[in-house]
Amino acid sequence: MQRKQKGHEEDKSGSSFFWQNTNMNPAFSIMKKLFLMGAMLVCGLVANAQMSITPQVGATLATLTGADDAKMKIGLVAGANVEYPIADAFSVSGGLLYSMQGYKYDGAGGDFNVNMDYLNIPILAQYQVAEGLKVKAGVQPGFLMSAKADGDDFKDACETFDLSIPLGLSYEISDFVIDARYNLGLTKTNKNGDSHKNSVIMLTVGYKIPF
Repeated sequence: MQRKQKGHEEDKSGSSFFWQNTNMNPAFSIMKKLFLMGAMLVCGLVANAQMSITPQVGATLATLTGADDAKMKIGLVAGANVEYPIADAFSVSGGLLYSMQGYKYDGAGGDFNVNMDYLNIPILAQYQVAEGLKVKAGVQPGFLMSAKADGDDFKDACETFDLSIPLGLSYEISDFVIDARYNLGLTKTNKNGDSHKNSVIMLTVGYKIPF
């Protein structure tokens, strides 16, 4: 028992000696103060900020760039968007959207749809230019969920990761949000052959819920 107590006292005194010496270090003291100030600032921002979530649903007009025979096709988009205000007119947001994309082309028997469905994660910076009106831009990683043409699955021939730049506007009235965006594809959709990239116009309506 005496050995254990003695060892415990040595550990305690060593720990005390360590903290006394680090506290005497001016650089460590400054770092500790900056850390505490930063933590207090973050806590204050979170406490005062009015975050919101906006479920949204709408339509897409999608095609592929670099394909001469590709035309716009209509699809559905649905998901939700979480917004965090940084300043009076500036906010950031992150969303999760299931988006039906692809393109349409002319065939021997008429128009044929190539369906490419993505799970997109738009991350946007938003600036309010007028009451209820915001401009937005950011980056959007996306993941291919399915790729079918006339019932045939061709997902194995596609890149599963997509990256695009979303640019758009939104208008809020009585907690309803009308959102229009253009998603400019940066990465090609096909593994081999010509470089085809997503080009998508998106129009949605959502309802903003503060929390």
